[in-house]
Amino acid sequence: MRKLVIITHPDMENSVVNRMWKNALISEQIDVVDLYELYSENKIDVEREQERLMNYETIVFQFPLYWYSSPPLLKQYQDEVFLFNFAYGPEGTKLRDKKFAIATTVGSLEDDYSEEGSNQYTLETLLSPFIATFNYIGAQYKGYFAQYGTVNHATNAELIEGSKRYIEFVKAL
Repeated sequence: MRKLVIITHPDMENSVVNRMWKNALISEQIDVVDLYELYSENKIDVEREQERLMNYETIVFQFPLYWYSSPPLLKQYQDEVFLFNFAYGPEGTKLRDKKFAIATTVGSLEDDYSEEGSNQYTLETLLSPFIATFNYIGAQYKGYFAQYGTVNHATNAELIEGSKRYIEFVKAL
């Protein structure tokens, strides 16, 4: 089963966790596309990306959580690639039954992402626009993987362990 991880991080060079994850995916021979590397001018090749999606059964969106959402290029990607009569509409069945998942890095601690926490929302609630999109296009949402505490909280050993768990998550999809 072919798997693709679409990475959207605007500063991969200075990223610790997303870069670690990307390198781990590549070493495991899991296909990776880095949108900011590929489209540094934010001009997405829609036909190329639609064709790419057609070649995979499982797609993972990997990104750092930015202000409770994804970096802007991932939203642009969805807006431009998930088109009428491709992803939805009378003939829009191209992504139906494909498996989608999310992998995200979160700067804050996991306890902050609860009704009692400082954010007052769970991570799953904050990811609900993605989940709704997957449902709308008839795809199978397979869950999310999160590494919390990536900014000034997690130890290097915890990040390495998280990377191993992430690879297991992707392989199990």
